[in-house]
Amino acid sequence: MIYITGDTHGDFSRLNNLKISKDDMLIILGDAGVNYFLNEHDNRLKEFLSLYSLKIFFIQGNHEERPENISNYHETKMFGGNVYIEDKYPNLIFAKNGELYNIDNKSVLVVGGAYSVDKNYRITHGYKWFKDEQLKEEEKDYIIKKYKGKHVDIILSHTCPLKYEPQDNFIYAFNQLKIDKKMEIFLNQLEEIINYDKWYCGHWHIEKQIDKLEFIFKSIKKFER
Repeated sequence: MIYITGDTHGDFSRLNNLKISKDDMLIILGDAGVNYFLNEHDNRLKEFLSLYSLKIFFIQGNHEERPENISNYHETKMFGGNVYIEDKYPNLIFAKNGELYNIDNKSVLVVGGAYSVDKNYRITHGYKWFKDEQLKEEEKDYIIKKYKGKHVDIILSHTCPLKYEPQDNFIYAFNQLKIDKKMEIFLNQLEEIINYDKWYCGHWHIEKQIDKLEFIFKSIKKFER
């Protein structure tokens, strides 16, 4: 069985009641909290997750370092596309942005990354902030050129296209005019030039469905179109 859930931020207690086997996989839609501290704290969490028999497939969020920026990771082929893994934790699999995977006989496009609305607070107060939290312009251009006019079964992203932005969930302590929405604008562009059956995203800490797009937070759902 393949499952999907939203941001965990290092708290995996939601797995406690999930009946899992070595053939199962859990997709996490970014901000898993696995590569956040970049020290022994992360290694302890990975050791804990390696005790689970299932595979965990991570999408890049904004509150975590990209695996390609961490020396322990190497790129390899899995699910018909490139992924990042550490030899020590082979069940922890990190997706590469812009890759198309074959997961459960479904074509699955992964587009991670988002802007941290609390970026300035984090920098000022010494909390972690990652400069590669959003896709680079060349990554966006590559994805648009590669998938324009194509069909994929499912899109996985961290944030959502701008047209689906849940304005009722805005954090009004932050001036919306100062928030960088380049990722949402890009995903809006992608949504307009690609055909898809289903779109899953996290980031917003809500459970909500709009048209073919579903926001997931703490729930664990079966991965399906």
